[in-house]
Order: sequence, then C-alpha cells, then structure tokens
Amino acid sequence: MSHGGGLYALPYIRAGARHVAPLSRGFDASEIEHLARHFDEAVYFAAPTMIRRQIELSRANGYRGEGIRNVIYGGGPMYSGDLGDALEVFGGRFAQIYGQGESPITITVMSRDMIADKAHPNWRTRRESVGVAQACIEIRIADEDLRDWPPGVPGEILVRGDTVMIGYWRNDAATAEALHDGWLRTGDIGRLDEGGYLTLTDRAKEVIISGWTSIYPREVEEVLVRHPDVAEAAVIGVPDAEWGERIKAFVVVAPDCTTRESELEAWCRSEMASFKKPCLYTFLPELPKNAYGKILKRDLRELG
Repeated sequence: MSHGGGLYALPYIRAGARHVAPLSRGFDASEIEHLARHFDEAVYFAAPTMIRRQIELSRANGYRGEGIRNVIYGGGPMYSGDLGDALEVFGGRFAQIYGQGESPITITVMSRDMIADKAHPNWRTRRESVGVAQACIEIRIADEDLRDWPPGVPGEILVRGDTVMIGYWRNDAATAEALHDGWLRTGDIGRLDEGGYLTLTDRAKEVIISGWTSIYPREVEEVLVRHPDVAEAAVIGVPDAEWGERIKAFVVVAPDCTTRESELEAWCRSEMASFKKPCLYTFLPELPKNAYGKILKRDLRELG
C-alpha cells in the first residue's frame, strides 16, 4: 500500500472493487493463487521476480491463472524469456506500466493486447519495450545537454505532463537538477522507436563504462538468464585500473544445477560480443531485493 499500487485505491473503489491485504503481508505465490480463486476477477501488481516465482509454482501444480483478471508488472526489467513463459502459462493477462516517484506509474503503458499481439512484424521488439506514453505524458530522448536524439538512439528519458511532480519537498537544488522547462530528467536510459514504443536500457548511473565503451547491464543479464541453468542474474560494474570498470555478474543457479563460471563464460562468449561478457562471477543463493521484489544493486556493490 506504500507503493504506487496504493494510488489505485480510489479508482478501484469507484469501480466497486477493493484492496485485499494478504495475511502473509508479503508475496506468496500459493497465497495469490488461493486469493484469486476465492475473490475472482483479481488484479495485482508484481515485480518481474514475483511473476517468475508465480509461474514456477503454477507450472508445478497445474494452475493456469483462474480467478486472475490482470497482472500488472513493473519496477524492474522483465526479461523476454520470463514474459514468454508467463504468457504460455497464464495467457494474455499481463500488462506493464513504467513510472517513478516523480511521475508515479504514469509514464508509459503496455496493455494486455499489446503484449499478447503476435501479428505485428515487430512484436518481439515491442514486447521487450515498456510501451507507449500514457495520455497525459510527453516523452523525448536527449543527450547530456538535453538535445533530442533521433528514434532508435539511446539517451536519457525526459517526460512532461500533469502527473510530473512540482518539485522535491524543501529541496530547491534537487528540484532544479531534476526539472528543466517542465521536463523531468528521469535518470533512466532508453530509446524510442518510430512507433513511439519506449525501450528501457538502464539507469544512467548503472551504465558500465569499460574501455571507454558503454555497456548496458540489461543486455548482459538477458544473455545470462537465457542459460537453462540460471534462475536469476544481475550485473554491475566494478572499478578497474586498466579498463575503468569491469563487468561483474551475480548469479543464482536453478535448484539441483551445478553450473559454474567456466560454463557461463563459454555461454556468454557464444551469445554476445566479447567486450560485453562478464569478467567476474559471484554465485549467490538469492539476489537481494526490496519489499517490492526489485533487485537491489547497491547491496550487490557492497558485496564487492
């Protein structure tokens, strides 16, 4: 209720709906299944990591989303393989939203129909995006000097609209840094295609600069999680005297798997340019996450 989902309380009540607080006070995939069957027409918000856990359980017990109307996801990257699995198990129940505290969950939307549509020639690319600008928002992509980039070129995402904040509470300096002529500097990196679909690349501060080359962690993470033995992966840059930064991967392997560094090294070498592959690996039983299921890269940096 403290998150963006709490903002939906009023329109849901207006529509004759209600919020349900699970007894677990957290996310439990089996509890979600029980509540959906009980209440029917259920809608819930989930981070991509939560959806992965839901789908893994559902595949094991044969649950196919009965009682669920919509699953709205956001808060982190949904990898294409995970979304494909989710659609296979639950069907076209998924929608996506993108926003941040300065413009809460209002920047872009990918409707259920957009995500499930396979008729469009670019459906794979569109499914990997976060959709199109919501009705109240304008989006543009700019360089460091706030000059517009053409379609397809990644840069900082700037947004403008009635849902954008007026400013930070009692922090004029931060407000002046974030807002420029009504445009909010999100700090996120992305690109727009000709159709207006926005694809997130990474947070600006998370881009890895190695050998003067920008490497986007999500590109590397997408490759790692496609490995059949990898359950989760996150990538960060660590300081390096020669290259500026080196790429370090934190990996959670699937149960009963013994995949190690040499196998992932070979996999990455076959799937991406050599300069993008991780130089260092750390295997963990699980990745650190916040209460909403978002992976905490700052905690990974503290692990070194």
